[in-house]
Amino acid sequence: MQPDDREELAAWRAGDRGAGKALFERHYGAVARFFRNKAGDAWAELTQRTFLALLETLPRYRGDGTFRGYLFGIAYRQLLRHYRERARDRDRLDFGTVSAADLDPSPSAVVGEREHEQVLLTCLRRLPLDYQVILELHYWEDMSARECGEALDLPLGTAKTRLRRGRQLLERELTAIASGQDALTRTSTRLDEWARALRARALPDTDGS
Repeated sequence: MQPDDREELAAWRAGDRGAGKALFERHYGAVARFFRNKAGDAWAELTQRTFLALLETLPRYRGDGTFRGYLFGIAYRQLLRHYRERARDRDRLDFGTVSAADLDPSPSAVVGEREHEQVLLTCLRRLPLDYQVILELHYWEDMSARECGEALDLPLGTAKTRLRRGRQLLERELTAIASGQDALTRTSTRLDEWARALRARALPDTDGS
């Protein structure tokens, strides 16, 4: 039976470098995927920054919530920092209104094989960044509203509200962009199936080595 995150983390803190390597390999793909539909070609650098920040902050991690939620919280802050560094007026940058498509017009690094997948990827990038983030954590990483709240430093009620509002905004974007009724119907009613299929293809030829 494979050790879980908490066991690996305890071993890592006790000096077991192999446990740290196992944690890195277990979560590298998900962290890289987190950036690939939001930060264009910067995804690899941001993934590296996230794990470096994990090393730096690990002594302060008290074990509250899940390790995965803690790690994605670091990734989220790295993403916001990345966009603030690039913004002309960083003090007025509102991630509840500005989208990844606004901040980085380059195409997503995630590639969908079917029309409805490309429609969804495009629509997600048009959502305000905070809504895109929580929807992708929920659908791509199977994170509950509670885990999303841990990662994004939100109360559970706020995380649930943001998920609900994110779905509403996504449906609105789908209505505006879908090229045909068939694609629209498939994308808006089969999000869970889409997420599993896209998650499996989101990191072609990419690993943590």
